Amino acid sequence: MSAPDVVLTMITDRHRASGLALPRLAEEAARAGVDLIQVREKDLEGGALRTLVEAVLAATQGTATRVLVNGRVDVAVSAGASGVQLPEDGLGVADVKRSFPHLVIGASRHSLDGVKRAEAEGADFVLFGPVWSTPGKESRAVGVAALRRATSQVRIPVHAVGGLGPGNARDAVEAGAAGIAAIRPFVCSPASAVEAFREALR
Repeated sequence: MSAPDVVLTMITDRHRASGLALPRLAEEAARAGVDLIQVREKDLEGGALRTLVEAVLAATQGTATRVLVNGRVDVAVSAGASGVQLPEDGLGVADVKRSFPHLVIGASRHSLDGVKRAEAEGADFVLFGPVWSTPGKESRAVGVAALRRATSQVRIPVHAVGGLGPGNARDAVEAGAAGIAAIRPFVCSPASAVEAFREALR
């Protein structure tokens, strides 16, 4: 799989954004060619989250980047986002798919069984990990072998998350990942991160 074929996702974390406004970072990432932006601001209440999502959508307007909202289907629908990223302990994929068939639905999963269930329930793709250790989740890393098993046993795209950077992105893709998702590489210079990921995957 070559760089243009790998789906690249920027996951937001405004608390790590070095004082830069999240919509500005989203705009920079979108103009650099990031495929998806997952707005993952779990501490925000519905109204504030919707306002932020609307600002991100406005900032990425005119680009090919699609915006997903983590966990909050109501906010995704009311703000006009392309889809939603459902945590494993959140709303059921099948229920959301049935009620909102127009939404892109990503399912966050941490095991092979979870990946298989997400496929059976109709998820459009799975975000699988953490593949490598990340701060606060060092003991939860599943490893590249688990990623390879997951990608080989389902037909829907599996995107790797957790400790991903340009230095190990190719390892994930060679294990079958159809996409790469990350937070930390994007918090300071999203355009540089997009360029570095694409270069690493060429």
